[in-house]
Amino acid sequence: MEEIAAMNRRHALTAYALVALSLVLALIARAAESRSGSWTIQRSDEPGKVSFALLSHDKHNNSNHESDWPVGEFHGLDVAKPGKQDVKFMISRDAGQFACEGYLNTGEGAGTFHFTPDARYVSEMKLLGFSDIDSEKQYQMAIFDVSYAFAKEMKAENIQGLDTDKLIAFRIFNVHREFIDSLRKAGLPAMDADKLVAFRIHGVSPDMVAFLHQAGYQPAEDTLVAMRIHGVSPEYMQQLKTDGYDHVDLEKLIAFRIHGVSTDFIEKLQSLGYKHPDPDQLVAMRIHGVSPEFISKLQSRGMKDLTIDQLVSLRIHGID
Repeated sequence: MEEIAAMNRRHALTAYALVALSLVLALIARAAESRSGSWTIQRSDEPGKVSFALLSHDKHNNSNHESDWPVGEFHGLDVAKPGKQDVKFMISRDAGQFACEGYLNTGEGAGTFHFTPDARYVSEMKLLGFSDIDSEKQYQMAIFDVSYAFAKEMKAENIQGLDTDKLIAFRIFNVHREFIDSLRKAGLPAMDADKLVAFRIHGVSPDMVAFLHQAGYQPAEDTLVAMRIHGVSPEYMQQLKTDGYDHVDLEKLIAFRIHGVSTDFIEKLQSLGYKHPDPDQLVAMRIHGVSPEFISKLQSRGMKDLTIDQLVSLRIHGID
């Protein structure tokens, strides 16, 4: 009987050791996924928000993020309280929690934080169709608040190329349902994730799309991005219209901006007798350096009736 009891005790001890080992391993894994760093809070120009920065560093990654966060997300923090105060507060998001402590002095301050990822987040997001979430991505998704609701909302928009990285990019560049729906109402498909991010980066707005459609254009999405990159704005197009250049092909308008065809350039040409050069001629003149000053110099020498093609030819052949 004693031998049986001793055996049972050994089995029990072995079981307890295995349980303890499992708990230790779980804690180690959790610690490996968690992250610590520092935070700062400053006033924001946007009502109801503060400028909140998170800075962290480990042997694998450095992270520095600052943006305006709603005051209501800082549970346990009163930024309106005057004077200096020690603070502890929590920020809870679907991807994890930020436990913060430090001090505030009349609404501004600094301290340290510890981020704990939510254990269910990766599996729940995978069920929604978003995989490949490692510890770094989960941390970023917590910072930018890639919530379950946001993931479901974006998935319902039937966007092509939507994956985990695009969800993060959408939050960074403020691609949301209202923006997508407004683009579609203005006449764009707005179905490609990469293009939606590019629209936000370069400032393609629903108002711009609506203006172009009302003006009779049917721009491709890549053309819209190129227009914004090179500064073909509705204002620029309206200025050209006053100089007689209405409904110029969009690709030619982009060429105008690339090569410096401005309304000032057009008006100086008009004052020299070149009332309405063809758009291709305007671009050729800028490419080859046919400036108003060059034309004026030739006219002062008696060459007053040269065509634009002749002027371009003279510059090509090095005539000053």
